[in-house]
Amino acid sequence: MSVTPAQTNQLKTTKTQVKRVPKRGHYDFEVVAKILDEGLVCHVGFAIDGQPFVIPTAYGRVDDNLYIHGASASRMLKSLRSGIDVCLTVTLLDGLVLARSAYHHSMNYRSVVLFGKAHEVTDTHEKTAALRAFTEHVIPGRWDQVRAPNQTELATTLVLSLPISEASAKIRTGPPIDDPADYGLPVWAGVLPLTQMSGLPIADTRLADSLAVPLAVPDNVRNYSVSHLARRQIFQ
Repeated sequence: MSVTPAQTNQLKTTKTQVKRVPKRGHYDFEVVAKILDEGLVCHVGFAIDGQPFVIPTAYGRVDDNLYIHGASASRMLKSLRSGIDVCLTVTLLDGLVLARSAYHHSMNYRSVVLFGKAHEVTDTHEKTAALRAFTEHVIPGRWDQVRAPNQTELATTLVLSLPISEASAKIRTGPPIDDPADYGLPVWAGVLPLTQMSGLPIADTRLADSLAVPLAVPDNVRNYSVSHLARRQIFQ
């Protein structure tokens, strides 16, 4: 998806405007969507009777909607369904920024903060599409390899949709920024890159013999780290 100049800043509001180092703020949908698509876990912030909560959970995106789901008995989901304000965040850590002074140490990162109100997805087609998005977000191609949810599972799963209409991204890249007087210090400085990688697949002990052999591991599982990093986008 490309973004035209008219769409730039379309997500910027008084809530989402980045106050600290505003030049790192991004408000166009494409930047926000790419960060959301690379992340795997979001943190959902909300308050009930004055008590704040921040809950980590998986998510999926379809166009300009972000979906979260869980058991129908989930306190978080039932609370969000009532229409309370939500603040959802996703953070990708790209590196440790090691400066010459302790004060200027930092991190290279890409993050998204999303505000809004969630609503329950009741349409069966949209609900199924959301569950597919969750599965495909974890491992592309997985939905077609597994059994789809049955009617009982659909009925006991609560899916909420949060529109991506009020959000911002904040991105830091590059080397440390030291005080001019510190550049001559005999201290190593630079960036230690960090990446998320997968290990070797571990077979379920209850697999049939024909599926327990290494060659039976699907390509999208065996090559997960490659497929995941292939869709990675570093913003300069």
